[in-house]
Amino acid sequence: MTPQTDEGPLVDDIAARIRARIMNGELAIGKPLRQAALAAEFGVSRTPVREALRQLQNGGLIEMQPHRGAVVRVPAPWEVRQAYEVRAELEGLAARRAATRITERQLAELREHNAVLHEAAEREAGGSPATTAANDCFHTVVCVAADNPWLSRMIDRINESFPRNVSSLALAGDERHRQENIRQHEAIIEALTARDPDRADDAMRDHVISSGEHLTAWYERRSQTVFHG
Repeated sequence: MTPQTDEGPLVDDIAARIRARIMNGELAIGKPLRQAALAAEFGVSRTPVREALRQLQNGGLIEMQPHRGAVVRVPAPWEVRQAYEVRAELEGLAARRAATRITERQLAELREHNAVLHEAAEREAGGSPATTAANDCFHTVVCVAADNPWLSRMIDRINESFPRNVSSLALAGDERHRQENIRQHEAIIEALTARDPDRADDAMRDHVISSGEHLTAWYERRSQTVFHG
């Protein structure tokens, strides 16, 4: 925990800003985080930066390595797989609840977000901020439609454990996976449109498990190339 000091809000703000840059991929996995450089960038002393990094370390986004200091953490493949197993159950429940609650406007939003992914796939432009946002928004709409804040918070907590751009990077390098992702989204939309809780649950769980396996494979490849020295 961050010590209770007058710098608490400042520490939280710095941690949030660093977290956002990790999550959008600006600070890539394996990248060192230099306290002096961050302090100069934020116009603060090293003390709140050090506490912010400790906060992010407690959250699992960074790790401290000998001779390197703070580094954006590369999750172990087994962690990714296990996290997505849990996420699949939670998002399956969200889809099940959404099937009897989703509005026509929300269904239209799902189609719009999937259309962005489809158009990007045709241009072979996966892995962009637009596709990352469209994919995230697709899942967010389902969670909102589920109308259970506890469930949404638990899903968010899992999502915040890994940089959000990585899923798009994994999609960008695999045309077959991109098309599969779009088809799985379509199956979810069809089940929700039919107001079928069982189909929606199954379609969402299958989709998240599949995405988790692709992401696990991506991290396995990436972990062999990131310098841990």
